Amino acid sequence: MSNYERIMEAAAQYVAEEKPSVNCPEDTANILRPILQNKKQEEMWVILLNAKNRVEKIHMVTMGLADRSQCHAREIFREAIVNNASKIILAHNHPSGDPTPSPQDITMTRSVVEAGKIIGIEVIDHIIVGMKTSARHVDHLSFRNERLI
Repeated sequence: MSNYERIMEAAAQYVAEEKPSVNCPEDTANILRPILQNKKQEEMWVILLNAKNRVEKIHMVTMGLADRSQCHAREIFREAIVNNASKIILAHNHPSGDPTPSPQDITMTRSVVEAGKIIGIEVIDHIIVGMKTSARHVDHLSFRNERLI
């Protein structure tokens, strides 16, 4: 294979994966699982989406402690505004492995959803990534699926 063919093959793979579409919580979990699983501290990430639910950018907003990561709407929406995102998805991990949201997770998410309504950027979901266990077959939780937003 020539250098040109190798470069074109690498470019084709990059373009195919550059802006994946996010259509369900599993899509989000699949994108973030390699980033968030097995972390010892909570990390809050935001996925910026265009109007067609294609990923424009993924970035970490905060890194916290073993059991919490404080985050404000200001930090969450900064990159979304700069990058002209139409929608966002919040995501964070629970180092304990249990994706059940805390009362603080729920309160923060609802305040961010309200802030998004004011500035015109929809928060379409918040995904918590945990770990699969024998008792738990799913390693993530969707706030939208659980009707928490």
